[in-house]
Amino acid sequence: MYTYLLGAAPKYAPSTIMQVIKSITAREVFEKYPEIKELLWGGEFWNDGGYIGTVGEGVTGDIIRAYIEKHGTKEEKEGYKQMKLLDL
Repeated sequence: MYTYLLGAAPKYAPSTIMQVIKSITAREVFEKYPEIKELLWGGEFWNDGGYIGTVGEGVTGDIIRAYIEKHGTKEEKEGYKQMKLLDL
């Protein structure tokens, strides 16, 4: 599983930022690999869920990273390893 911390101006809502990221990445993947859309459940690249944590009073990047690393079962974490689009 990959953990990324992203910085943005406070005027942008975290949910809006995530929506933009999902939209752009899905469009780019489908453009480069159109056959993927046929293999996906309902043709959707991203599911509706996700986790967004903000860094601020009492919350650090390390706390958010620890939460993400502890989230999910051992089997789910093993499954994530197979979800890579490209081996770079």
